[in-house]
Amino acid sequence: MKNYSTYSQLYLRLALGLGFIAAVLDRLGLVGQVGQPNIAWGNWASFLSYTQVLLPFLSKPLSDVMGWLATIAEALFGLLLIIGYKTKLTAIGSGLLTLTFALAMVFASGWKAPFNYSVFAASAAAFLLAGLPYYRWSIDNLSRKTS
Repeated sequence: MKNYSTYSQLYLRLALGLGFIAAVLDRLGLVGQVGQPNIAWGNWASFLSYTQVLLPFLSKPLSDVMGWLATIAEALFGLLLIIGYKTKLTAIGSGLLTLTFALAMVFASGWKAPFNYSVFAASAAAFLLAGLPYYRWSIDNLSRKTS
């Protein structure tokens, strides 16, 4: 069972981390343009418009700031999860961020929207990752061994 958990935590870190990075690349228009298959936003303006849909109670400028903050957090969390640095803290932050997205989607678009994109599952997975005792194949594990 121990081998299974070492592989599954790596898989979970990579899946969550690459998911965050893919979303950031999409909104920056680096993986395709609006209207292409499998492209959610395709450019920054489309992403900011979607952010306003999720946060209709905020002014446009404040909604844009939230879009920037979410993007920075996703890029940072993605990178840290992939390399396995400060994994427990990063996983908690990732869980909270995706839970926030899921709840915003529920209130703005209905209960089914976050399930269509597995946002609750990603949040739960991040919290599960945070509860693991150690992270083999990570910078955390390497620094633990040298301490």
